[in-house]
Amino acid sequence: MDKQILSFVLLLLFSCLVTVHGEDPYLTFEWNVTYGTISPLGVPQQVILINGQLPGPKINCTSNNNIVVNVFNQLDEPFLITWKGIQQRKNSWQDGTPGTNCPIPPGKNFTYHFQVKDQIGSYYYHPTTALHRSVGGYGPINIHSRALIPVPFDAPAEEFNVLVSDWYTKSHKTLRGLLDTGRSLGRPEGIVINGKSGKGDGKDEPMFSMDSQKTYRFRFCNVGMKDTINVRIQGHTMKLVEMEGSHTVQNLYEMLDVHLGQCLSVLVTADQDPKDYFIVASSRFTKEPRVATATIRYTNGKAPASPDLGDAPEGWEWSLNQFNSFRWNLTASAARPNPQGSYHYGQINITRTIRLVSTAGIVDGKRRYAINGVSHVDPETPIKLAQYYGVEDKVFKYDLLQDGYIPPTGNEKITVAPNVVNATYRNFVEIILENHEKSVQSWHLDGYNFFAVAIQPGRWKPEMRQNTYNLLDAVSRSTIQVYPNSWAAIMTTLDNAGLWNLRSNVLEKQYLGHQLYFSVLSSTRSLKDEYNMPDNDVLCGVIKDLPLPKPYSI
Repeated sequence: MDKQILSFVLLLLFSCLVTVHGEDPYLTFEWNVTYGTISPLGVPQQVILINGQLPGPKINCTSNNNIVVNVFNQLDEPFLITWKGIQQRKNSWQDGTPGTNCPIPPGKNFTYHFQVKDQIGSYYYHPTTALHRSVGGYGPINIHSRALIPVPFDAPAEEFNVLVSDWYTKSHKTLRGLLDTGRSLGRPEGIVINGKSGKGDGKDEPMFSMDSQKTYRFRFCNVGMKDTINVRIQGHTMKLVEMEGSHTVQNLYEMLDVHLGQCLSVLVTADQDPKDYFIVASSRFTKEPRVATATIRYTNGKAPASPDLGDAPEGWEWSLNQFNSFRWNLTASAARPNPQGSYHYGQINITRTIRLVSTAGIVDGKRRYAINGVSHVDPETPIKLAQYYGVEDKVFKYDLLQDGYIPPTGNEKITVAPNVVNATYRNFVEIILENHEKSVQSWHLDGYNFFAVAIQPGRWKPEMRQNTYNLLDAVSRSTIQVYPNSWAAIMTTLDNAGLWNLRSNVLEKQYLGHQLYFSVLSSTRSLKDEYNMPDNDVLCGVIKDLPLPKPYSI
């Protein structure tokens, strides 16, 4: 029997066995990652497809489902996928970042197995290796509430995933070569919606259809590399209902800024004249806006969409005001994102404040980006494996980054090394993200949701906690934007043992050092707190031929 078929059969049998014994349901997938040639911006180029698709297959699941994904790497390079926003409780082994996993070698496969524990909402997956994300390999993850859990809105007639992204026509290898030789990626050539770029001329095939007077859920995610993207639907208002796993207060919006890495859900009612309408996605904070469209067709309509696409607002102050309008729906009954039990987060004492200042500089004649003077580089041996095998001293050093960092006044000395912050399990921490640059930043934290309590211009000071923080109903989420010469404050409980990546969603900056890892280890090293390394884990680096350490136990 073919090895791929045998592997898939064994996965199905395993899924059936665990379901019989009372576990939460299993969903099993087999993905083949390949190159393909398509023309997102009208120019044929090599992209990364999953099962021949861009975007890749949708993971449509329910809270607490177990997800099993067998990934076959048919590329000519090592490959990894991360599950953005999925918290991987006790299981950073499945996080799919270079700090936690050895990449899947060409021609090999790896089976990810994780549970969407106590989560609902809109997410996506994407590659984390070698700028692969710039040419695809991404797709949506929708997590629904369980049937008996009430949701604060009526079930929509249908759900639509809308993955928006800026796009380069260069290959990922060419883009990587630019960064490796000290140059910039430059401006993206355009924007795509679900891998396509409509021209707004009425000649594109409709991407979505709606029946008059019915209500639909649109799940927007910005899966891009550089730009904030403003989204709007001609002639329709959007009711915001969910953001990265949290039900929100249901405000109405004519348009929404979706920053890099962020996802949100809106309800749209087909209450306009039956005809075609455009979803419009346009870049924000750029000299010349790049625009893409996708056609929505009313099923009983015949007229084309209006060529008037409207304009996104100018400046980031409008976007900041929109952020301040977002509120967590505290009365909704649903799976709550972690930190568990900290709904009254404003009444919890802060254990540690970590101030992270992002800067840039030149190292050996090449551009690098740093956090508190440390520019991260991935070691050959993943940090998580080095910890598990007890060989940290051969791979990295803890705490090169200091909490009480003082921003430089001139040229900064940048240390290029693995950036690992030693954190205390179950501490309640405040993280301050300071942006001293002229462009908007966006940050994502794996393994946790955090409370996005404030974004303000200027420099952060401790007394701002009383004056500017939302300590009641800030949205619990996993990404946050930081405007130019501004700061953002987030709070979370480090109650998920493991190794977790904090990274810039700006791909160029992430690749050149704008990231770090929080090492959150339980002192007991117990299976109650963290799972053992999976038996099928790929091994590499200095631990490849070492004997397996004694596993954790209860």
